[in-house]
Amino acid sequence: MLNDVMRTSLYIPGNNPRFIAKAPTSGADIVTFDIEDAVPPQEKANARKMTAESLKMAAEGGSEVYVRINGWHTEWTNDDLEAVVRPGLNGITLPKTRNADDVKRLDWKISEMEYRYGMPEGSVKMSVLLETASGIMNAYEICTASKRLVSAFFGAVDYCADMRIKRTNLAAEQKVARSIVAIAARSAGLTALDAPFADFSNMADFEQNTLDGIDMGYEGRMIIHPSQIPVAHRLYSPTDEAVAHARKVKKFFEEEGLAKGLASVSMDGGMVDTPVYVSACETIERYEAIQAKEAKRK
Repeated sequence: MLNDVMRTSLYIPGNNPRFIAKAPTSGADIVTFDIEDAVPPQEKANARKMTAESLKMAAEGGSEVYVRINGWHTEWTNDDLEAVVRPGLNGITLPKTRNADDVKRLDWKISEMEYRYGMPEGSVKMSVLLETASGIMNAYEICTASKRLVSAFFGAVDYCADMRIKRTNLAAEQKVARSIVAIAARSAGLTALDAPFADFSNMADFEQNTLDGIDMGYEGRMIIHPSQIPVAHRLYSPTDEAVAHARKVKKFFEEEGLAKGLASVSMDGGMVDTPVYVSACETIERYEAIQAKEAKRK
């Protein structure tokens, strides 16, 4: 079953009023207020306050609204959650997730706050950032640690820093870890979301990097500049040709295969079997979900 459409998650510093004001018109599938790396220690309290006050406003353009809190390895996590887990919040992103216990601890805290504030149980979703060597090694256990989880990000910047390797635009040095995150997310039924691309003025490398991630199974990514959103939406959406072909495959297999008790049929000189049929159905489902999201935004 298709998860939420999460082609783009635009990160906005939680203490920047100019960027916050633009959140409803960003066009991103998700707007994420960042009160972690984008906010210096002396501004954490201000970022919490501004973020909490902006949750419902940011959703006015049709985006879901998440908050990236500070991780459990810091002194700020509980204060972050106490400030932002309120009606209007769609999800929390946990950075530098180290193990399954980090996820379970966050799940418990969110559950307690939902109860305290009369929010529907399970209404706040969770996403994890896997961006350290330990996080990568524990990827599957992390991705299966909570029913609230809907997505897992690969974090290239911190991963490369942790591994003491140079980060490049085309990301050959990240391939193994990047693949592990995508596989772990998919095996857990989550959406795999790719790392931010820091060289935002280099659209050629951004596009190639995104396509490489798509080949690994990524269906969206973290966005650090609004100019990246239209390109990402195009690349993470099925083309009209792909949708037309998927509909043809679905119709043909249902009429010439399933209706006649056959598990594989020949179409246009190629073989269509159950995996091909399932893939076609998923393409159509994703296209329709994207169309519905765009219609809601308009």
